[in-house]
Amino acid sequence: MNELIITGHTTLTALLGSPVAHSVSPLMHNEAFRLLGLDYAYLCFDVTPDRLKCVTDAFRVMNVRGFNLTMPDKTKMFELADEISPSAAMIGAVNTVVQENGKLYAYNTDGIGYMQAVKDAGFDIIGKHMVLLGCGGAATAIAVQAALDGVKRLTIVNRQGASYQKALKLADTIAKNTSCQTDTCLLEDTSALKQIIATAHILTNATSVGMAPMDSVSPLADETLLHPELIVSDIIYNPRTTLLMKQAKAIGCPTFNGLYMLLYQGAEAFRLWTGKAMPIPQIKEKYFS
Repeated sequence: MNELIITGHTTLTALLGSPVAHSVSPLMHNEAFRLLGLDYAYLCFDVTPDRLKCVTDAFRVMNVRGFNLTMPDKTKMFELADEISPSAAMIGAVNTVVQENGKLYAYNTDGIGYMQAVKDAGFDIIGKHMVLLGCGGAATAIAVQAALDGVKRLTIVNRQGASYQKALKLADTIAKNTSCQTDTCLLEDTSALKQIIATAHILTNATSVGMAPMDSVSPLADETLLHPELIVSDIIYNPRTTLLMKQAKAIGCPTFNGLYMLLYQGAEAFRLWTGKAMPIPQIKEKYFS
């Protein structure tokens, strides 16, 4: 097919955040537009939260079809949107916006991306027990979507300290809004954590612990907590195999990383903007192999 060509009718989509120069999203979306013959383009704009309102107001006037948000803009956009999806409301952050007639409709596709990545890896965790490490932005999105999709039990594990209150609040929000049995555990409580992991079907690291250049660190200090029947996933994809995944593989656990979470959260945004499915096999082969 021909190269992507900008015309007088080209529909603009974008990524807002700071920094954004490293993002693979422009490559992924523009190639998908090209493959489907859509007159769309995707650009990156370095926008900090203090400038987000003026940029999104301009996007309304410019009739920009939609945009993604990355840190540090996800929570600020939550305040600026006209309507917020139920899952994004529970998460408290936005990563995808669709514009319709000057109104901004906000979504969070991170959790959808993770749950699709689980299926892509060949696993079914619906009706099962998930142990989730962390309660930051990505962890919150995953927790909410997992509960909405039908994970039976969700245990949120976090370090002791101020952030543990956030874990408690997240568990309470999920319990009140879904049928998922939700509880929390301190990472430092090894005895309790061992019992919890023993009954779990999947353990997911949704923290940045283990990400390059700190890839010699694992979020689980005691690898004996793992067992061979446990699926171990890590939302980190740099490195492709984290220390946690190496620990898991050493005892026979199936593992997968966060690379396809990135792919599938983008694919959901693409669907929201265009009404079409992203050509996943071609995008996966070109940018995610």
